[in-house]
Amino acid sequence: MSLLNLHSRPWVRFDVTDPQHRQWFALWNRTMSWKNCPVRFAIDDDNGDTIAVIQRRLIQYYSEREFDIKQTS
Repeated sequence: MSLLNLHSRPWVRFDVTDPQHRQWFALWNRTMSWKNCPVRFAIDDDNGDTIAVIQRRLIQYYSEREFDIKQTS
């Protein structure tokens, strides 16, 4: 194992319901940098890059909360 692997940030699955994950993404959105994020996000979706998938999940999350709708698919 290389030294880079020993000191890299851990991977976590992005969880839209986790306030800390949303806060870290909001920080990225303000700074356009992951340098202050203590983790790297993994996603289960192959239909886009990490940022696009997180944005779609956030839109869905906040839309469901604001309009009290649930996704049917």
